Amino acid sequence: MYETTTLQGKIKLFIKILIPILITQVGIYLISFFDTVMSGRAGATDLAGVAIGSSLWVPVLTAINGVLLAITPIIAHLTGAKENKLVPKKVQQAIYLSIVLGFLVILLGGMALEPVLNLMALEPEVQHIAKYYLITLGAGIIPLFIFNTLRNFMDALGQTRVSMFIILLSLPVNILFNYLFIFGKFGIPALGGIGAGIATAITYWIICLVSILIIAFMQPFRGYQLFSNWLLPNGRAWREQLKIGMPIGIAMFFETSIFSAVTILMSVYSTNTIAAHQAAMNFASLLYMIPLSVGMALTIPIGYEVGAKRYQEAKKYAYIGISGSIFIAIFNGVILFVFREPVASLYNSDPTVIELTASFIVFAVFYQLADAFGAPIQGALRGYKDVNMTLVISLVSYWLIGLPSGFLLANYTSLEAYGYWVGIIIGLSCGAIALLWRLFHLQRKY
Repeated sequence: MYETTTLQGKIKLFIKILIPILITQVGIYLISFFDTVMSGRAGATDLAGVAIGSSLWVPVLTAINGVLLAITPIIAHLTGAKENKLVPKKVQQAIYLSIVLGFLVILLGGMALEPVLNLMALEPEVQHIAKYYLITLGAGIIPLFIFNTLRNFMDALGQTRVSMFIILLSLPVNILFNYLFIFGKFGIPALGGIGAGIATAITYWIICLVSILIIAFMQPFRGYQLFSNWLLPNGRAWREQLKIGMPIGIAMFFETSIFSAVTILMSVYSTNTIAAHQAAMNFASLLYMIPLSVGMALTIPIGYEVGAKRYQEAKKYAYIGISGSIFIAIFNGVILFVFREPVASLYNSDPTVIELTASFIVFAVFYQLADAFGAPIQGALRGYKDVNMTLVISLVSYWLIGLPSGFLLANYTSLEAYGYWVGIIIGLSCGAIALLWRLFHLQRKY
């Protein structure tokens, strides 16, 4: 990171930070995308099972990643204030915390998985695939959390291209192992959707090991000597990260878990409807990586400028990011609407599933427009270390407005399953408006 003095310089630096983050986020999501698409080629049952498993895993992953994401503004503030000597201690403690969180997710997930799946009126085969997809994927949870911590450290230094390289390296590896385990090659039995979980866990281990090697031996990371002079776990350092990270993680959980709640509520519909809904949601979530990446990128320069007490410069970065995100969302919406049927056919060859998926994608056009406002603003607020109000806004807009309105529209109007999507759009729109108000309030305060 470095200081900029002109608008052109800010746009150039922001793009330099954003593009690798966007490619990285898309790459991370493509792991789940390829799991779903390649499982769909094994059959509609495998598609539904992996999609259900993914819908349960993603909110948990997002929530924990929110906690781990707190290290980005912490490091950005330190580097902005020229206190680089404190960085290794913060990152070491964040690694300890990521390991503890990984064990907790495995423990609690093991206890909750069966009861949660039993709540859903799934066909036995779909439930079996969803259960063992998650169990096998669980073997890679701890290395994934360690990688995300190290990645957030690298990004906070403005070195976003490095994490991009790691993820791009992992994609062909994930596709290869999916091919081997889903379809059964070279003597490996065909495991269908369950094989996707094994492939993903192996991929998580590989990206963790690669990131450790890069930080240990490459500049500028080697200069920080993260893996030398290890300190014992420190509760005070954990509390500092959790104070910022917990509200971020819970807010992200509220946002993503609403989709899991919708999936549970939609389990009363046919397998084809569930498969189509999940396929459309999977692709819409891929598009969400754009505003999410803008938000993550905004956290870095805004945190850096706030750490240096250059508040007007931080304000300019916020407007650059938000306006860019909205423009991209409008462009994406047009493309998605025009090509909705070819996109739907990526997931399944059944004409009924394709038709249903294309119908859901029309609603996804509007939902990603609302996301284009909300996600970048959340990233800007994280740069100020302002996270508690975001938590409140997420709870109200998604769970007290979005989900109830979706339930009413689905059960008491002719929209049926589509009603849940309309409810999500309403919730996201209300959240975006409230977040924009919060950002204006914060900028006036500073």
